[in-house]
Amino acid sequence: MDIKILVATHKKYWMPKDDVYLPIHVGKKGKEDLGYIGDDTGDNISTKNPNYCELTGLYWAWKNLDCEYIGLCHYRRYFANKLKSSKLEDKRQAILTKVDYEQLLQQYDVILPKKRNYYIETVRSQYEHAHNKRDLDEVENIIKEKYPEYIKAFEKVMNSRKLYIYNMFAMKKSLFDEYCAWLFDILFTLENRIDISDYDIYNARIFGFLSERLFNIWIEKKQLKIKEVNVVFLEKINWIKKGKDFLKRKFIKG
Repeated sequence: MDIKILVATHKKYWMPKDDVYLPIHVGKKGKEDLGYIGDDTGDNISTKNPNYCELTGLYWAWKNLDCEYIGLCHYRRYFANKLKSSKLEDKRQAILTKVDYEQLLQQYDVILPKKRNYYIETVRSQYEHAHNKRDLDEVENIIKEKYPEYIKAFEKVMNSRKLYIYNMFAMKKSLFDEYCAWLFDILFTLENRIDISDYDIYNARIFGFLSERLFNIWIEKKQLKIKEVNVVFLEKINWIKKGKDFLKRKFIKG
């Protein structure tokens, strides 16, 4: 099977040796060459990386990469088998191989990370507390105008408490192409309707944040056969800081 799993990165980092992985330097335009394929060749939106995050790599792959199956991981996060321990080497050994992807993609339409549970919030309220409510409202308007058949899926996802995050996946390239055509049409339409000139660096990543929600809406509508897989983090997560940031967004911004 011809499978390429993009590994989005903006810096030099350890990469798996398995040739199923294709490191891609996102936001490469005008930056130092890291020795990886850049998202700044062919048809590309590399300069939009501060606002689109890893989506500049997805756009590049959509327009320029020829393969049968495609996926996305991040330089610090990968799909993985069950961990033997929390040691870095064991984490690296647990990362899915090409053989693992082949076996799963023969049985399922799409590989996804396990959902995050927001517990005390819905997907909509979480976004509104963490980001700018009007942007999500405008996305809803665009879907109603251009893709009304997706509005029930939009409402279901927004009212749920669980979400596939990180924009991580693996699926057929033909399915991916269909998704990208839908996704970027919505995001480019939104970009032309809103003004983000006064957004701070965090909230300027708006299109990356919204794409996670849109991906879930698309998945919900398509009713695909899904395989949820563990995600391994190669760096330690500061859960205390993440918890404080969550509370700050919820009770101060809200």
